[in-house]
Amino acid sequence: RTAERRWNSSMARAPLPIEVEEFLSWMVAEKGRSANTIAAYRRDLGAYCDWLESQGTTVLDVTHSQLVEFVGVRRSSGSATSSIARQLAAIRMLHRYLSIEGERPDDPAGELEGVRVPSGIPKPLTEAQVASLLDAVVGHEPLDHRDRALLELLYATGARISEATGLSIGDLDLEGRLVRLYGKGSKERIVPVSLQAKAAVARWRRVRDEVVSARSGASLFLGARGAQL
Repeated sequence: RTAERRWNSSMARAPLPIEVEEFLSWMVAEKGRSANTIAAYRRDLGAYCDWLESQGTTVLDVTHSQLVEFVGVRRSSGSATSSIARQLAAIRMLHRYLSIEGERPDDPAGELEGVRVPSGIPKPLTEAQVASLLDAVVGHEPLDHRDRALLELLYATGARISEATGLSIGDLDLEGRLVRLYGKGSKERIVPVSLQAKAAVARWRRVRDEVVSARSGASLFLGARGAQL
């Protein structure tokens, strides 16, 4: 397994055609994409460039019909639909970039038909699974209290993770056991809080000052360095 990981790592760092390397650099510098995102783009575009080479063409010469053929090859390969869709997204962005930068006069992927990824239905956790999740956070350090408070609050309110991590101290009324949540489109709703969540948040509030920094502001949930979680 170690040898395989090393081989995969070296492949991920293998140089791609200069146009693709410049595109990846642009994604970092101009779009601020993370290292993980760039690594995924590198893998997907590396496989794409390998296929182009096998067809005797390049990213500067590939035609729309060849791209359609590539999609057909990927569909028949048995790969997951989500993997194909992700790779096609990278290819579209690459060719849009090459067109905008004047590297080629057209965009062969501009009208490329996408791959529909079926949306799965979320499966709810059982009560036993939720209890196991809540009991998994052990310890008495400040961040342990934070994690328990966050999980209890999520369970009690049904809040999205972004709603919970975006909470300010003023959004909570522990005495009244209420929390103000801001959903999509900044829509506000008031949600009751369970006794367990109230107790967990109160414990976190008592130790929150131990991780407060100049970046904390009024954020309820803080990271290890004091910034909003």
